[in-house]
Amino acid sequence: MLGSDMTAHENAADAHGERARRGPLRLIGRTLSKAWRGNIFSEAAAAAFWQALSLAPLMLGILGLLGYVSDWFGRRVAARASEQIISFSDKAFSDEVVESIVKPTVESMLTEGKGAIASVGFLIALWAGSSAMSSFVDAITVAHDQHGIRNEVWQRIFALLLYMGSLVLLIIGLPLIAIGPDLLPQFFPESWRGVIGFWVRMLYYPTLGVLLVVALSTLYKVALPRKLPWHRGVPGAILAMAIFLLTSAGLRFYLGGLSATGYTYGALATPVAFLLFLFFIGLAVVGGAYFNSAIEELWPARPTRRQQRKWRRLELEHANRALHPEEDVHGGSGDGSGGAGDRQPPARGDGQRGGTPEPARRPQSDDAPSSGPARVEASPDARSASSSGEATDADRADQRAQLSSPPGGKPL
Repeated sequence: MLGSDMTAHENAADAHGERARRGPLRLIGRTLSKAWRGNIFSEAAAAAFWQALSLAPLMLGILGLLGYVSDWFGRRVAARASEQIISFSDKAFSDEVVESIVKPTVESMLTEGKGAIASVGFLIALWAGSSAMSSFVDAITVAHDQHGIRNEVWQRIFALLLYMGSLVLLIIGLPLIAIGPDLLPQFFPESWRGVIGFWVRMLYYPTLGVLLVVALSTLYKVALPRKLPWHRGVPGAILAMAIFLLTSAGLRFYLGGLSATGYTYGALATPVAFLLFLFFIGLAVVGGAYFNSAIEELWPARPTRRQQRKWRRLELEHANRALHPEEDVHGGSGDGSGGAGDRQPPARGDGQRGGTPEPARRPQSDDAPSSGPARVEASPDARSASSSGEATDADRADQRAQLSSPPGGKPL
């Protein structure tokens, strides 16, 4: 007996260990299968295209506004921005293009405000950027099998609002990212720079990683029409960040190898690397969405309190319809008396008087045999109606007999 119990316990432990080992493998297989069926590469490429299309007009709009606000930040900021743009252009274009087109345009826009360029640039950026955000939202809804639930017009407006919110966050966060951990302590008093510099160098990159995970988890939650709890988006956000870091490291290695071969290959590799960088961003975001969807299929989330209240209300309504089907049939009449508060209980018979209903009687069909004498006596009205009917039949029979007899009174 003891040996059989030990054997059963060992078998249960082995089965549990096998399920534990197969859990990650099932999750990886389910994620790859869903991503392949959802065409993840096409979705990432569409998002990368709209991102690339939105960046150029967005930069033009920002440059057009810098001419108006350069006095607020000082000429040094405008000169530093001009140097950075020209330095980046040297890697992507030839010297003739930079000297004849890029440099004069940037200097003119940074010294004088260009309202028309800024307005048109921002309009195009809003259109293309909202399309990029719409691509991400569509990919996330497809990954969770919720595509088509939200109205298409509202989905586009929703994507535009998300893009505008992300622009606000980028306007706040990009200067901190551009300054970096080395220059950020310079904005504090000199007596504090030592302590602040130590903590900034310790927490700068972990803080950026946490903020990125929070932003992606929020995107995974708000993009779905039937929303999941916020913490269910954290695994996909972590995976997206890991994919982005790995692909960025591979891209830097690729660019470093091409730059070492000479100037020509380095100039050609810059736009290719830029497009690949945007593609990897889309691949990371969409891949995280499929990972969250696979987790939801294997280990469904517990319903939230709001969902529980909604389902409880639906169950009560369904039970009410099952108990009172006649109210659903007659409640939708055109006279407006279909409200739940105006419904009256149906009549139970002629004996219902003074608001006291009689017990319900079982109806019998005409062809069903009676199982005994009738226990319910007919009402006086019914008796009078039946007696009048019998008298009428007798009168008709006498009239027919008189018509059929001869004048002498003898039958023919």
